[in-house]
Amino acid sequence: MRILLLGNTGQLGSELNELLPQLGELTALDYPQIDMADEDRMRALLRRVSPDAIINATAYTAVDEAERDVELAEAINVRGVRQLAKHARKKDALLIHYSTDYVFDGKKGSPYIESDFPNPLGVYGRTKLQGEEAIKAEGGTYLIFRTSWVYSLRNQSGFVQKALAWSRQHETLRIVDDQISNPTWAKMLAELTVQVLEKGIDYAKERNGLYHLAGGGYCSRLDWAKEILALDPKKDEQKTRQILPAKSADFPTPAQRPTFSGLNVDFFQDTFEIEIPNWQESLHLAMR
Repeated sequence: MRILLLGNTGQLGSELNELLPQLGELTALDYPQIDMADEDRMRALLRRVSPDAIINATAYTAVDEAERDVELAEAINVRGVRQLAKHARKKDALLIHYSTDYVFDGKKGSPYIESDFPNPLGVYGRTKLQGEEAIKAEGGTYLIFRTSWVYSLRNQSGFVQKALAWSRQHETLRIVDDQISNPTWAKMLAELTVQVLEKGIDYAKERNGLYHLAGGGYCSRLDWAKEILALDPKKDEQKTRQILPAKSADFPTPAQRPTFSGLNVDFFQDTFEIEIPNWQESLHLAMR
């Protein structure tokens, strides 16, 4: 199997970069080696690699900055994805693309399934939804995996590392309890992607479609932070003595976040016959 991985240095891409070579011949690139908006360069790249599968781990993910930098978010999350989908279709390559729970407004009050109507609250969610729609409209074979709250201990600016840093600086932490979703370990997400491809490229193509793929179960940011601190292997360095609930309104941001954006992952599990670990189990493994 020939695989083209786009975006091999981010928290998900770096995990994929380590796992994918076991499946066959891997070509892994990141910006500035690739520019999905450059049609000529993308065409030349796909002609050279001739991939069976293209995995797109690139994205503009800065939720607040997207409100100010709409053009860049659209260039990466929409126009670049549209070009990639077109080239994948022409090469008859399977396109694997990652999207987000932020395509939903969080007002449903229960976990979202794939057929629920999306209603993004900000530019980031809107551009990711438009990227999904561009892939579907192109008519090739694809697997779109919507995920949520992706974390890696390699990412110093992610929530896990921030929570650990806060615990070493403050006796009292205030964490929002009105944002609820699925914490998703980047390594687990990469492993599940590889498990799908291990079943064969034709198997994956036959299951063309949109799936929710995230850590099993849901929690609030508050409960996530409590679990992170409980699993901290260096608890003696913590200064925090109490963690108090707060509301999103206490911490205004340029972009509004959905409240309950938990993703129901049953469709993925049933279709691919792969069990997804719960978020607590994955967090425990990540922090060992």
